[in-house]
Amino acid sequence: MRLLRPRYLAVLVAGLCAQASAQESASGGPVQQVEVKGTGYNARRDDTAARIVVKRDEVVRYGDSNVADVLKRIPGVTVTTGAGRSTQIRMRGLGGGYTQILVNGERTPAGFALDTLSPDMIERIEVLRVATAEFSAESVAGTINIVLRKKSNQRQREAKLGYLLSSDFRGPTFSTQVGDRGDKSSWALSASGNHDSFEREWGGFEENTRPDGVVDMVRTVHAPEKGHMNRLNLSPRLNWTLDNGDTLAWETIANSSSFRNWAHPIVITLVGRPPQTPDLQTFGEFDDRMLKSDLSWTRNTASGLKLDAKLGAEWSSRKMFVRRSGLDAFGRPETEGSTLSDTHSRGLNSTGKATRTMEGGHVLALGWDLRANESTDIRVERDAVRVFPPGQLLDEDFRANVGRAAFYVQDEWTVNPRWSVYLGTRWEGVRTRVSGNAVEATRVQSSVLSPILQTLYKFPAKEGKGADQLRFALSRTYKAPELDSIVPRRSAWENNSATEADFQGNPNLKPELAWGIDASWEHYWAAGAMLSVSGAVRRIDDYISNRIYFDGLRWIFTPVNDDRAVMRSLEVEAKFPLKSLFANAPAIDLRASVSRNWSRVASVPGPHNRMEQQTPLTANLGLDYKSGALAAGASAAHRRGGYVQVAANRGFYRIGRTDLDAYAAWTFNPKTVLRVALSNLLAEENSFEPSYFDPVGGLEKRRWNYPNGAKLRTTLETKF
Repeated sequence: MRLLRPRYLAVLVAGLCAQASAQESASGGPVQQVEVKGTGYNARRDDTAARIVVKRDEVVRYGDSNVADVLKRIPGVTVTTGAGRSTQIRMRGLGGGYTQILVNGERTPAGFALDTLSPDMIERIEVLRVATAEFSAESVAGTINIVLRKKSNQRQREAKLGYLLSSDFRGPTFSTQVGDRGDKSSWALSASGNHDSFEREWGGFEENTRPDGVVDMVRTVHAPEKGHMNRLNLSPRLNWTLDNGDTLAWETIANSSSFRNWAHPIVITLVGRPPQTPDLQTFGEFDDRMLKSDLSWTRNTASGLKLDAKLGAEWSSRKMFVRRSGLDAFGRPETEGSTLSDTHSRGLNSTGKATRTMEGGHVLALGWDLRANESTDIRVERDAVRVFPPGQLLDEDFRANVGRAAFYVQDEWTVNPRWSVYLGTRWEGVRTRVSGNAVEATRVQSSVLSPILQTLYKFPAKEGKGADQLRFALSRTYKAPELDSIVPRRSAWENNSATEADFQGNPNLKPELAWGIDASWEHYWAAGAMLSVSGAVRRIDDYISNRIYFDGLRWIFTPVNDDRAVMRSLEVEAKFPLKSLFANAPAIDLRASVSRNWSRVASVPGPHNRMEQQTPLTANLGLDYKSGALAAGASAAHRRGGYVQVAANRGFYRIGRTDLDAYAAWTFNPKTVLRVALSNLLAEENSFEPSYFDPVGGLEKRRWNYPNGAKLRTTLETKF
């Protein structure tokens, strides 16, 4: 990728600043900054930069224990589950770095897991289908920004105690919010946690069909599994107003997660040769810790200039220790050992923005985002039985340093009451250095200049027919390779095969660059009633695919830059109160959405060509009812499955899934609420199937099935 230098952005910033200065001089002095948003303001309808805002009452409505369950009900968002408990959040059917997840507008620290974040700590969720210069442009599919609760405007004392019960998971949950405010200060503390114990059995099968049609290998897998998980989240916040009117805010987020897991996968070979370790017992200890602390300063000057600056520090650790004991096909000891991986990461960051309202309806902003992170990683393997190949390192270590810098400028221009324009440009650069005894010293650097245009036009409202508006956007975004993808270090699977290959990073990876066009039509015909049709196209260069090959000893899975991919999406969304159609209707709010996604990779032949694991269709349907002390509702989120040809010799099949949820909340008095929620009422499983075709060996398929039972959550909420 050709490097773009910061001086190009500096020229653009200088030009915009000169324009702002000229406007100020022409008007004879500074322009006071005034921001007025009436009670009828709606971010979805009125902001030029298109976004969906999910407010706090919607976030906590179903009493979910993690934020992933909240996201699956948002239009255009898909939540998928992979091996074990791994969760991916997708927009336009794409995850894996295409969908950007932010917390308070910033990328999450290393080791942060989204399912550790309690919905009770969230103020709102913003979904941006189109990039904005203020946030990172690493958002080919879109951005989800999770905004945590901050100020306490009044005395606050809340507590929730609940219990989760299902056929496979069970355990208590709790959360509390306390806070108060004085004349010039306020404080708040959020705390939440849960304990999950589980017991289940997952399984699957593996088969190989030779080119002549003969099935020469059939295996089944059954794996009883049990364990428990403990999570704890803490978030203290302090706010001060200084004598000169400046404000200071200190906020800290601390997450802790401990997972203990015992599993006993047994492979039964019906046809062909058994695997290396058909009988394997494992016990895993997985501990994640994260601490992030920020100090923010805000000043409003008499000239109308608003300055925001933040300085932050973060630390995280991830420790994974797995003991294994395995037998070969004859019942003889094949492995008796352990693997320890220990990662520690720390970093500093500085962000800021200067905003000013100018004459002519312009709101100009300049900002920066600077980050430096360092991580150290060790991997130690021991085995009393297994003989390792000569030269294989059993004690590995490596160190990674990642520096990021971003500068942006944006102008929100209200041309007239019906037409507004958003113009922004963001430059981002990343430099990564990796060293260690198990990898070659590697340096990777890249930068991207991302121009962004969005415009909103509101047609004159016609009495009795509501209001229509059109949106259009042009943007350049990118997807940077993750650190694990560029570190040339190998991670191995116990029973290596083409569909369970060892992973190895590729230091030659380049970022994917995408140009995108978005357009939408929106119709608002009553209070709370909206119909939207939107579409998008992305052209992605240097698309990163995954290549599988045999190195003479083992199968290897590695990412490579392919050529070009094109992605398209179409989304229809509607929500309205039933009273907007029938005046005497009950107090029911309805919502529905359908998202259809297509993609094509230029180098992949044949039908079913699609970007890897893209979800082709997502549909949501929900209703909410409130009458007196009772509030209730239900939601259905469908995700279509199907086969995807992700490479000339590799495919992926995912089973479709429909999540049916329901809730009811009874308000005994203004301070006490009982909430009961049911999720996954259809007890849908998570199943997927990778496949690989070799002209000599034939077609190999592997199916994974993970059970997922219906869940009952009961929560007592009180204010005191």
